[in-house]
Amino acid sequence: MSERFFLATPPGAGHALLEGDEARHLSRVLRAKVGDEVRVFDGSGVEWPATVAAIRRDEVAVDLGEPLQSVEAKLARLTLAVALPKGDRQKWLVEKLTELGVARLLPLVTERGVAEATDSARARMERGVVEACKQCGRNRLMEIAEPLTLEALAAGFPAAVRLIAHPGSATALAGRIGDPDQEILAAVGPEGGFSADEIAAAVAAGFTPVGLGPQILRVETAAIALAARLVMAPE
Repeated sequence: MSERFFLATPPGAGHALLEGDEARHLSRVLRAKVGDEVRVFDGSGVEWPATVAAIRRDEVAVDLGEPLQSVEAKLARLTLAVALPKGDRQKWLVEKLTELGVARLLPLVTERGVAEATDSARARMERGVVEACKQCGRNRLMEIAEPLTLEALAAGFPAAVRLIAHPGSATALAGRIGDPDQEILAAVGPEGGFSADEIAAAVAAGFTPVGLGPQILRVETAAIALAARLVMAPE
């Protein structure tokens, strides 16, 4: 059995407990038996081979093997501040950014935004992160941060590299910017784009406007394009 399962509770010394939906999926859907082998992760960057030790109503106890080294630390640490799209496009955005290795998704409050990052919306996004991590093999959860305005982001979020996506900018991304030891902050606006005042304020706060090509991209496309360039780009 090659399935991966998320540990909502940190493991103890050599043992862990799957709870809730994770336990029910393993015991009732996959019909696991004592002695079956699975893999588990706790979102901190560690994964363990595990053996089912006991199956109870809404819990599955597992014995842990030696932790496996994660390679995710080699990726650039990118915080992507995005004016969220609506509906299923939001779910798709979270899934793809998780797969690409983005460290943090920060819902951005803008003048022309169309979706609010309510508590329930953030909870849905967090569940989407877990599901995407289980599928793609990522062992460190992408953080879903508290929403901020562009002004608050500029004032209170330190980063060695600050970028803001802006159609028509003369500066284009080419290769890796920064290195894995640096924090990179990139902002993507709503469908109507950032206002002129927002762009001016961001530039004054040290953001560099960057273009992503000749076409006008949708929010999720622009965010994914930035993530692919900034996180996954070769040295």
